Amino acid sequence: MTDAQPNKQQQIQIADNIPGGEYANMMQVNHTQEEFMMVFMNVAGISGKVVGKIQTSPGHLKRIVDALQDNLKKYEVQFGQIKIADAPQTNAGLGFEDRK
Repeated sequence: MTDAQPNKQQQIQIADNIPGGEYANMMQVNHTQEEFMMVFMNVAGISGKVVGKIQTSPGHLKRIVDALQDNLKKYEVQFGQIKIADAPQTNAGLGFEDRK
C-alpha cells in the first residue's frame, strides 16, 4: 500500500513593487516570433497613462486567450451578452499608432 500524497497547494506571493489592480481601457499588442508584448493604458480625453506591461511566450498567450474566452462565455451565460461599444475614432496625440 502506498502513502497518499496530500494535495500541495501552490503558494503565490505578490511582489512588493506591484500595487493594487489598475484600470485599463486601451491595450496595444505587438509580437515577435519569440514573444508577445501587451501594453495596458488608462486613457481619458487626450491624455493617457501606461498602467501595465506584460511579455509572454506565444504558447502561454494561447492559454491566456483560451482562459479569457472560457470566462467570457461563463460571464455571458450569467449576465447576458456583452454589447461591444464603438472603438475610439482616433488616438491622435497619445503617441501610439495602429500597426496593421
